[in-house]
Amino acid sequence: MADPNFLAGIFQRIDKDRSGSISAHELQEALSNGTWTPFNPETVRMMIGMFDRDNSGTINFQEFQALWKYVTDWQNCFRSYDRDGSGSIDKNELKMALTRFGYRLSDRFYEVLVKKFDRQGKGVVAFDDFIQCCVVLQTLTSAFRMHDTDQDGWIRISYEQFLTLVFSLRS
Repeated sequence: MADPNFLAGIFQRIDKDRSGSISAHELQEALSNGTWTPFNPETVRMMIGMFDRDNSGTINFQEFQALWKYVTDWQNCFRSYDRDGSGSIDKNELKMALTRFGYRLSDRFYEVLVKKFDRQGKGVVAFDDFIQCCVVLQTLTSAFRMHDTDQDGWIRISYEQFLTLVFSLRS
C-alpha cells in the first residue's frame, strides 16, 4: 500500500478546486494512459461509480486510496503484457492477460473485445480501455454466475430477465 502522505499530496494535486473530493473531470485530467490521449471518459465514470461508496458522485480521500491501489494493480498487469511498451495491447496480449485471469474464450471473441474496446481504430486496446474491458467482463461474469446455479456454464433466462440483468449492472 502506498504511503498515505504520498497519496495525500497526489490527492491535493488532483483536487484542483480544493473541494475535498475528486470529480470525474478532475480524475480524467489527472489520469494518463501513456499515449498522450485523454483517458476514456466512460472508464473514468465506471471507476468513480466503483469507488464512490457514499454515492456523492465524487471520490473522497478514503475512496481515492482504494482507487489508487486498483489503478496501480491494473497498470502493473497491463505493463506486463504490453511487452513493446507501446501503451496498448493487441488481441494476443489481451488473450494472455485474460487467460491468466481464468477466462477461457475463443479467438473470435477476442476479436470482438478488441473491436469493442479499441477507441482509436488501430486494432489494439489502450490502458484505459483495457481497464474498462476487464471491469465490464468481470461485472458480466458475476451476473452470469448468479444465474448459473449448477455451474455448468449455461443459463436459461427469459428476454425480460436478460434485459433486467444487463440494465441493472453497475458499470
